[in-house]
Amino acid sequence: MKVTWRLRMAAAQRDIWTGAELRRLLAERAGMQISAASVSALLTKQPAQLKLSTLAALCTALDCSPNDLLDVDTTPVEAKPKPRPSRQAVPKAARGRSMPPL
Repeated sequence: MKVTWRLRMAAAQRDIWTGAELRRLLAERAGMQISAASVSALLTKQPAQLKLSTLAALCTALDCSPNDLLDVDTTPVEAKPKPRPSRQAVPKAARGRSMPPL
């Protein structure tokens, strides 16, 4: 599954062009205080993980839905066939026998 982060596009469609503007909206509309560095990272990078509370605050601040911020590719992935275990030749004497005590 592939997820694409589209915050920058969603913000631009709402005339939000800077991290400072987004940060102000998050504080005013969603009551979320977030550092300038965190807002910058959200705008410039695709996050590896995202708290639902942050996603909800972004949706509130931008008056949008999660579908406006995330693009999820739901194309089924073909299952890879499992490799068959190789059967190595085991000497006949070693099969099923334990070693004698020393």
